[in-house]
Amino acid sequence: MKITEALIAEHVIFLTVFDQIENALPGLSTPAEISTLARVIEGLLLDHSRRETDLAYRVMDHVLAHKGPLDRLYQDHREIDDHLARVRSSKTCSEGRDLLKLAIGAAREHFQGEEEHIFPLIEQTLNPETLVELGQVWLNRNAGAEVGK
Repeated sequence: MKITEALIAEHVIFLTVFDQIENALPGLSTPAEISTLARVIEGLLLDHSRRETDLAYRVMDHVLAHKGPLDRLYQDHREIDDHLARVRSSKTCSEGRDLLKLAIGAAREHFQGEEEHIFPLIEQTLNPETLVELGQVWLNRNAGAEVGK
């Protein structure tokens, strides 16, 4: 499995989680409940972001002289993190819901941008063997994370 395929597979899982959270949001009655869901998303995205950065973006940082697309994606990560942090400090359910929806929407757009622009660039830049090697590293890290739980 190539690293890009592994990361896209994670995106698919996250999009399903986002759908479930969006379906649950109207039934939540306290800011604390909404904040808890934001923390779940934060944890998932933090691990995913680390894997992307370690296994794909760092390689591209060294290859690309013009890093505009990657800079934009790093900025996206910061914006999503900021939205999620603001959910935790929201005082009302309405505000928390709106902020969480904003964070989820930003993450969806971010994933789409990666899949349309960055992942094809990674596949064009790296040789097929490197893509598979990075995919194997991703698999090994995930297997190690499961064993450690």
